[in-house]
Amino acid sequence: MAIVIGVPRSADPSETRTPIVPDVVKKLKGLGADVIVERGATASANIPEDTLGDVRFADSTAGVLDAADVIWTIGNLRPEDEARLRRGQVLMGMLAPYSSREHAASLAAKGVTAFALELLPRISRAQSMDTLSSQGSISGYQCVLIAAARAPKFFPMLTYAAGSIRPARVLIIGVGVAGLQAIATAKRLGAIVEAYDVRPETREQVESLGAKFVDTGVSAAGTGGYARELTAEEKAQQAAKLAKAVGNADILITTAAVPGKKAPVIITRAMVEAMKPGAIVVDMAAEGGGNVEGTVAGEEVAIGHATVIGPVNLPARMPVSASEMFSKNLLNFTTPMIVEGNLSIDWNDEVIAGTALTYDGAIAHPMVAKVLGFAPEPAAPAPVAPAAPEASTTTQNEEGQA
Repeated sequence: MAIVIGVPRSADPSETRTPIVPDVVKKLKGLGADVIVERGATASANIPEDTLGDVRFADSTAGVLDAADVIWTIGNLRPEDEARLRRGQVLMGMLAPYSSREHAASLAAKGVTAFALELLPRISRAQSMDTLSSQGSISGYQCVLIAAARAPKFFPMLTYAAGSIRPARVLIIGVGVAGLQAIATAKRLGAIVEAYDVRPETREQVESLGAKFVDTGVSAAGTGGYARELTAEEKAQQAAKLAKAVGNADILITTAAVPGKKAPVIITRAMVEAMKPGAIVVDMAAEGGGNVEGTVAGEEVAIGHATVIGPVNLPARMPVSASEMFSKNLLNFTTPMIVEGNLSIDWNDEVIAGTALTYDGAIAHPMVAKVLGFAPEPAAPAPVAPAAPEASTTTQNEEGQA
């Protein structure tokens, strides 16, 4: 019997994205899978149901969950819906693995095999599956558009009959996927762009996009392309050097995040208070506590003469592109598990094992188990995920969700 991929409506009424798009339906059918979608699941992403192709529809989330072997979701299900999950059923999507001990324990207790895409190993082979990167690129792009719309001056240099107007100066903190997209977008709009990251190897990437790298003399190069956390002394040195760059900026955009931890505070209130009148700050890490002291998630606040904006769920502002990217990431992650139309999970695959949150009644990811206070070793024969890196200056969706 063919594997059934189920797509319920989002539990979050403000979520506009969907994990299924017509092109991906065709590819799933080509793999021998069936697809069942809850009615209304694609409406906010501007995908009419009659364009999805060969799918079945259910009138409720329960109808999808009862019929599906594998469930694709943007975020977590409602508790009452999650209660319907059965042992061996596969749940995959952005599951916020570090956010709740109780939630992780509940999934494990049900015997659900849960894959949190935020845990995907950051290796070359997994890039096509990386939802944090795909959604992070949208977040970086959106941050610049938000700043440009709120800025009291032009981004590009403007020449008019009475003279010229100088371009805006934009400073971007964090040179992961989101930060690089922010740099590129700000440059396209004509701004003078500077960028900073604690990883010195990002200098070349910054300069390749035509921006200037801010050198603070602090290096936090870590393993696996991630940055390590800074010491108190290094943070003080970093802050002193950054303060000057922040003070010169008309626009400040911050994108730094640490997986499973509160976002690092890089920009102090005093730095923001010293910014130019009318300065705009967009803190992409607002949902994780913010990189800017005083950021409030989902709100705009005045600090000194600057306006600090804490946007949330930035990818949902572009549901068409975000849904297409997210759906293709899920397809690429799921494809190796579908063999002749049936579900076949290879636990020797480091990408699959490294992304597993729960399996066979246990927490399968060592770092999640450690952070949430579970026993460090999952019960056999659960997969053993590779050790997670300590920190990152990329988004999360990162997950990026930087």
